[in-house]
Amino acid sequence: MAPRANWKGFLKVGELVCPVALYTAASTSERISFHMLNRRTGNRLHREFVDSQTGKVVEREDQAKGYEAGENDFIVLDAEEVASAVPQSDKTMDIEAFIACTDIDDLYFDKPYYLAPSDRHGAEAFALIRDGMKAKDVAALAATVLFRRMRTLIIRPHGEGLVATTLNFDYEVRPSDEAFADIPDIKLKGEMLDLAEHIIRTKSGRFDPKTFDDRYDAALAEVVKAKIEGRKIRPVRPKAEGKVIDLMEALRQSAGETGKPGKAKRASAKKAASTRKPAATRRKAG
Repeated sequence: MAPRANWKGFLKVGELVCPVALYTAASTSERISFHMLNRRTGNRLHREFVDSQTGKVVEREDQAKGYEAGENDFIVLDAEEVASAVPQSDKTMDIEAFIACTDIDDLYFDKPYYLAPSDRHGAEAFALIRDGMKAKDVAALAATVLFRRMRTLIIRPHGEGLVATTLNFDYEVRPSDEAFADIPDIKLKGEMLDLAEHIIRTKSGRFDPKTFDDRYDAALAEVVKAKIEGRKIRPVRPKAEGKVIDLMEALRQSAGETGKPGKAKRASAKKAASTRKPAATRRKAG
């Protein structure tokens, strides 16, 4: 059975238009989730909104949205006033520009969706856009109204379809200056940097999401299973983390080099000398 589309509309490039549908690409629905219960009765709990001053429950018809203009000073907005700010949707995902894939800063990535043609009549136009983007190795910037908000998306070819990822707005992405402000300016060189580069080379690999292991979710599932079966739940004890005292020694151990500090340099010098020896012998013989 085909998945349920989150949104249906049209993908537009200039005068080229094709009907498309968005499908959820990443979901947390498979994670272990819990409900809040009354410990005594075992019944589920439900949430209620309570007046912060009177402590009384506020019924739905008396609830309103408000913007805090100052401390304990709220501007009340009714449903019609909030709705007036929602942009009108024409269900068109309009491609505004094509950019190089290398120009994309994934810091702005929000949520991915699969984008596919929604009927057979638009399949040819869809394939033309997809294959054209593949040939030029570009991504598309598009804008549309999604879930009552104006959103910008980055669209990229993916297999037989496209992936449309909603983007965070610039004001939503915090600048890095404050987070990095206290990092000291350290210039590394020599053996320390060589060892670090060696470790990176020897541990190089490939991105394979199938190897990712959600150990927390798996542990929760095991706890639930043990509870159902009436088995004793054994707490997992965290491993003791060793304190790094000597950064250079830690690097050597990570690189598989142990012993005295000069061992790597002596080995390198010995190797260089052995490669020069045949040339010296030839000069003597001449």
